[in-house]
Amino acid sequence: TCLKLDTSAVGGPPEPIFIKGTWFATRFDLAMTDGLQAWVCHATEEEVTERASNWDQNASDYVEFAGRYLGFQQPGSVYVVSDAENGCKRVSFTFEKEGMMKLEWRWKLQPSSNSKKTTAEMMEFLMDANIRLSEEIMWKTKAIDELKLEMEKCVEQSERLCREKIAFETEIYGKFVHVLNSKKAKLRDLRDELVKGDEKSTA
Repeated sequence: TCLKLDTSAVGGPPEPIFIKGTWFATRFDLAMTDGLQAWVCHATEEEVTERASNWDQNASDYVEFAGRYLGFQQPGSVYVVSDAENGCKRVSFTFEKEGMMKLEWRWKLQPSSNSKKTTAEMMEFLMDANIRLSEEIMWKTKAIDELKLEMEKCVEQSERLCREKIAFETEIYGKFVHVLNSKKAKLRDLRDELVKGDEKSTA
């Protein structure tokens, strides 16, 4: 993951800070840059397990939790990047546990031995992610266009069938009316003949 972190609201620098996280089952790596300097952290399984035990978590839950908050800036959480000793930086964010307790997650990052390389790797990661996202959007847009085309075909077919149904019903109704009128005419003729026959017999 790579988070573009804005800490200006809590007194942080006006420029955004990028934090890249690489998440494993029970450990993680962090890299952070402000565009000029970079800091890194390689949290071992032992360190993660120790931190997790303080919150009654196992290591995998702790990593999943950290990845969620450092993958996307969570609303309602306060993120802070502060100075630590020897040029280190401390990343922290607040969160609520069980909807009541306000807790703080924090971890210290060491200065990168090669800030340019660390920053370049993060920018490359972002560019690759942007390319993948662009490709995904392109394929989804294509799929949506194809779906719209199929929908238009279905609507056109439905309208055509509706017109054909109306035309068929109109034709059948016309024939039925014609037959009905013909039957009525024959019945009238028969009735007239019967009336004439009765008149002759009475005469």
